[in-house]
Amino acid sequence: MTMDRHSLPSHKLLTHLKFLYFSLSHFAPLRMAGHPEKPLHPTPEQTPYGYYVLRGACIIFLLCFGITTTLHIIQGIYHRGARFMLWTAVLCGLGELIGWGGRLWSANDPAAGDAFLMQIATTIISPTFLVAANFIILGRVIHLVGPQFSRLTPAMYSKVFLTADFLALVIQAIGGASASMSKTPEGGAQGAKIMLVGIGIQFAALSIYAVLAAEFLLRVHLDRPLRPVNFKDRNFIDSKLKAMIIGLIISAFFLFTRTIYRTIELTDGWNGSIIRNQQLFNWLDGMPITVAMFTLNFLHPGRLVYNKDRAEPDNMPIPLKSSRLSSREELAPYGQA
Repeated sequence: MTMDRHSLPSHKLLTHLKFLYFSLSHFAPLRMAGHPEKPLHPTPEQTPYGYYVLRGACIIFLLCFGITTTLHIIQGIYHRGARFMLWTAVLCGLGELIGWGGRLWSANDPAAGDAFLMQIATTIISPTFLVAANFIILGRVIHLVGPQFSRLTPAMYSKVFLTADFLALVIQAIGGASASMSKTPEGGAQGAKIMLVGIGIQFAALSIYAVLAAEFLLRVHLDRPLRPVNFKDRNFIDSKLKAMIIGLIISAFFLFTRTIYRTIELTDGWNGSIIRNQQLFNWLDGMPITVAMFTLNFLHPGRLVYNKDRAEPDNMPIPLKSSRLSSREELAPYGQA
């Protein structure tokens, strides 16, 4: 019995990435309109970026992403319970390497349109995979600490937020395709508005994720569950769980910072002042993703929450606060017992 290759998840993923790449690749003509022929010695305004890409910055980011991606590959293989990091953090790192490789190409050949296409598609898409890792890890933390403190179940975090992330990417791709097919400035602007909707969905998903995560941590700290507490749901936060929570907070903060920058960048337009500012891109796109990647290297989920000796909620020996959670009789909602 053979399996249809079109049913394989990897094939579908590659198909979606190709669609997104070629849709986003139409941004370059919008930036390069008026320069149909590649100039021999272009001025900054004649480049797709509106500036000369700094070679040194590209090399630094390539080294950083090369190191962190290599570490994630090794860690993902070693920690079997956290193999999902191979298709989240590793894919993010590989995409960033391609993107910054494209920018290095642009540093050597400022008018190269293909280099611009390479970097813009990959730097927009790649962080989505790292965001997915954060969603999955938070679900695991909630499972271990106590689902009764969370508004969503651990499984729902992955389903809801990964779906929103994918939807955002599809809408961005539709907007890019709409802008590319338009022959008028008005049509191009309409495509940009559609893309902004996609960015807005991603921004909203991260915002809701952050609010729900903050509420969860606050309820754990105050010991105020949302649902009836079963004796098996006793929670125990050890040093590794605390370290993972700190890692999630750091990673989410920098990913959120990058999303805010991208949202403002797109609102300003593809010919706006923000997208033409190289320092903003380096500090608000490259740097946040680098920090988020390295954070999950040092505070890796495979070592902290997917380790072999990790106790499941059913056999955790010590509750966080025995006054409310250790009694078998306390099965009613909080405040009604």
